[in-house]
Amino acid sequence: MALNDFQEIVNDFNFLDDWDDRYRYIIDLGKKLKTLDNILKNDTNKVIGCASQVWLTYDVINNGASKIISFKGDSDAVIVKGLIAIVLTLYNEETINNAKNINALAELDKLGLQEHLSSQRSNGLRAMIEKINMIVSRC
Repeated sequence: MALNDFQEIVNDFNFLDDWDDRYRYIIDLGKKLKTLDNILKNDTNKVIGCASQVWLTYDVINNGASKIISFKGDSDAVIVKGLIAIVLTLYNEETINNAKNINALAELDKLGLQEHLSSQRSNGLRAMIEKINMIVSRC
């Protein structure tokens, strides 16, 4: 399911002609994310390595023989919140085993983000993915 949602983002990106439109699209995705409760905006959930404030939380749901992971995220920067929405699309509602096999950086390359993000945002994006991968590996 998650990769289908991500493919929809890829298709939308390909449809948009320029990066101003793509940035607006990223911001719109971020606006759709629910704001985390302030109690969840703590040091445990904070992503280290982001210039902006970023928090990630997760739930693991037992689904018979497999476990499903679901993430939530938030940021104090609108563009970063949109990047969180994109990354979470790759992982949300995936089984733990499937999530362990996701190469998020390779998937994100389909959007061409690396060429259009500042180095700080690129580093923050990698930090988010590293934290997600660490969480998935512990589950």
